[in-house]
Amino acid sequence: WSGPSTVLACLLLLCPLPSPACPAACRCSSGEADCSEHALHEVPQSLSTNTSALWLGYNFITVLGPRSFPPLPGLRLELIHNQALVGLGELQELDLSDNYLTMLTPETFLPLTSLATLNLGSNRLGELEPGVLRSLPQLRALLLQDNPWVCSCGILPLWRWLSHNREKVQEKSLLLCRVPEQLNKYPIMAFGNESFRQCQETSLPVQNYIIFLIIGPFSFMASIIFCIFMGSIVVVYHN
Repeated sequence: WSGPSTVLACLLLLCPLPSPACPAACRCSSGEADCSEHALHEVPQSLSTNTSALWLGYNFITVLGPRSFPPLPGLRLELIHNQALVGLGELQELDLSDNYLTMLTPETFLPLTSLATLNLGSNRLGELEPGVLRSLPQLRALLLQDNPWVCSCGILPLWRWLSHNREKVQEKSLLLCRVPEQLNKYPIMAFGNESFRQCQETSLPVQNYIIFLIIGPFSFMASIIFCIFMGSIVVVYHN
């Protein structure tokens, strides 16, 4: 023992480290906070600032107003349920930028019949179904910049929509390819019809293959039955 400094060090070792804040209505662990199914009417304000995943399902939160969330610099949206926007038919502007969204479905945006501005910039979108945009009849401004777009044949439907709606696309110069490597930072809007010449559809939809599987054996059996029937008529005629 070497005096007061040693005693202080021992006391520090015995004292537990302060744990990140966790609201009483939540269960927290490793940057995740599960606050679902607790009849909450608002977002808990005592969440730890290192929260990167937050569950708020099955509560009574009806409105997200100004400052509804405490400062959560690590929190990002990764998925939007296809029923999450139901009831927002009068919404005019939706900003979903600076998140981790990788996929969006047309069903998610169908309720937004009045939406005029949609910002999907700075997410992780590699592709976007044109059905998402076609489900927004009043769309006037679209932002898609700073996403890791995959410029393969799969982006052809989106490119067609963008080409026919150039006046709606904002920040066109920032709409750049990320993959493949040889097209990295190439402007999507600079593509032409000849760029997709090799993307001619050679495969059929799954429904067509199912029809072929049904019709093929049926036609084969029908032809056998028809031949037997005609053969029987010939035999009866000769007899």
